[in-house]
Amino acid sequence: MTESKKTVVVTYDSAREVSKKFDFWRGIYNKDKNYILGRTPKNWGEIFIFYSIFYIILAALFAICMQVLLWTLDDKVPKWTLGESRIGDSPGLGFRPMPMNLSQGSLLWLNNKNTTTIKSYVDIINSFLLPYENATLQPHINSVNCDFDNLPADEKVCRINLSHFGKCTASNSYGYDSLKPCIFLKLNKIFNWIPEPFNKDSVLPENMPEDLKLNINSLPEKERNQVFVSCEGQNPNDKEAIGKITISPRGFPHYFYPYKNNDGYLSPLISVQFESVKKNTNINIECIAWAKNIIYHGGERDRQGSIHFELLID
Repeated sequence: MTESKKTVVVTYDSAREVSKKFDFWRGIYNKDKNYILGRTPKNWGEIFIFYSIFYIILAALFAICMQVLLWTLDDKVPKWTLGESRIGDSPGLGFRPMPMNLSQGSLLWLNNKNTTTIKSYVDIINSFLLPYENATLQPHINSVNCDFDNLPADEKVCRINLSHFGKCTASNSYGYDSLKPCIFLKLNKIFNWIPEPFNKDSVLPENMPEDLKLNINSLPEKERNQVFVSCEGQNPNDKEAIGKITISPRGFPHYFYPYKNNDGYLSPLISVQFESVKKNTNINIECIAWAKNIIYHGGERDRQGSIHFELLID
């Protein structure tokens, strides 16, 4: 008879009591293992040295890249110009004063009973013309008097004659007090751009206003060397309501170009005065710059070589 074997299993209760509470301060510093936030001071020192060297090298590489980039740039001459630049080689027109309220879009709204609005427009023009007035009172050392017979030397710039603006003067409140407002036009600056004027052998564009054609054809050949400007109502109804327009001077003379970012340079200006606008009528006005190398494109989008605004006089 076979005697069966019995298996005896012995278990021991642990004498240790496991704490159910997490010891926060022990996680910060474990004095038994000399751990600080789970690492020894030696480990922290090694990490600090590694990242210090890493970020020093990273900063040095960034500084070298920036310095190499700056070596390729010029403080006065852009890297890309004319057709190679995003601006292109066909300047646009800008005007002042701009509408004070952005919700008005391009609308200049005058009311003879609202003297505050009229004063605000006058103040905007005064601020815009301040650099020109300062340059007149104290001419820049780099500026010279220019005309069609006296062109500026290299590195020199031409002075602006504020007396060429006719009745559009500060003493006359730029016509706003009498509801015969003036605006000022300027060509956007494009580095090294030179206008190509319509000389005596040029065929004038068909869409050029007839009065401007007559004006150009009546000028001596040398005085044709300018970018001419026309302003008129955009639509037939606007042309009837716009009344008499006085543009002074009639163009931007060629001796202001090319723009070279020389010290003391100020963009030439043209004043446009609306002397007999039909009241209580919103008039769409388009001003166009005329030169053989200025592209004209009207419309609400992608406008080139021109500016559009609206004028309403109550």
